[in-house]
Amino acid sequence: MTRITLLSSAAALAFVAPAAAQQLTVFDYSGFEDPSFHQPYIDTHGAGPDFVFFGDEDEAFQRLLAGFQSDVTHICAGSVPRWQASGIIEAWDRDQIAAFETLNADLVGQDVLAGSEELFFLPTDYGSTAVAYNADELTAEDVASLEIFNNPAYAGRLSIPDNVDDAYALAYLATGVTDWADVSDAEFDAATDWLRGIHQNLRTYWTDPAEISQLMGSGEVLAAWVWNEVPVALAEEGFPVGYARNTAEGTSVWLCGYVNMVEAPSEESLAYDYVNAILSDVSAGPLLGNGFGSANDAALQALGAEAMEAAGLGEVTVPVLAQLPISNEQRERQAEAFERIKAGF
Repeated sequence: MTRITLLSSAAALAFVAPAAAQQLTVFDYSGFEDPSFHQPYIDTHGAGPDFVFFGDEDEAFQRLLAGFQSDVTHICAGSVPRWQASGIIEAWDRDQIAAFETLNADLVGQDVLAGSEELFFLPTDYGSTAVAYNADELTAEDVASLEIFNNPAYAGRLSIPDNVDDAYALAYLATGVTDWADVSDAEFDAATDWLRGIHQNLRTYWTDPAEISQLMGSGEVLAAWVWNEVPVALAEEGFPVGYARNTAEGTSVWLCGYVNMVEAPSEESLAYDYVNAILSDVSAGPLLGNGFGSANDAALQALGAEAMEAAGLGEVTVPVLAQLPISNEQRERQAEAFERIKAGF
């Protein structure tokens, strides 16, 4: 009886082990586990992938270097050169990306390819970063310039992200730079000095959209440099929120997507099923409804200009700083300076 039981157990384990091994692991920002973002994957496989979350991309990078394994990881364009140089990601096969020909050409340029003919970074979602404000307390004129962050009248009631890319996008715009691909030492110093100057006016450096939404909803923060998903969420809650993208100095656009991990634990086909699902036509609407533009331009444009405007992704008339990849050296220099500023130096 014992031998039969053990054999039966072994057979059962042999049967289920391959299925467990084939469960896709997605390393991601919290919120992207929303089933509506990848419903075609669920339709095909009967369930969504396993999601593991990180707070920021530096944390994700260090965890992966330390041995954590994922199949695909969600990062933003500014991190691509560092990840590519590390050897932990491999190129995607364009021929297996169903929507590749309809991706926004501006999001798949040489800058995103990080100087390579190979596709190491597959753009899937993008959005804007601009000034959200309490429309009951502030007027459009109050937030017409990014210098609102230097206004002592609002000291202690302002916030920017605890994110070096977003912080420097703001600082470069405020100091007259709209292309951060090749900034001079003087331009970097000016942006750093500007960030250091606004430090005393900040209530906090927010770490996730839920935190800044709560701070604005409670009235503690009147204006903040935020991703466009924040005013979308606040508006849905009935909060009187404005979103100033046409500030005099300009606005910023961020771009994120998925990288294909080397030596991933699951079959490669599952990774392609997942990215094809998030880039599918049916995913564009749910993404936009949550404040994310789909890199599948054909699917996104089919939703209409009104939907784009409601999501904070309408057309702008001011300069745009695109947060495309920058050199490892520049990013490290910015990260070091930003940490010192937050520490009060």
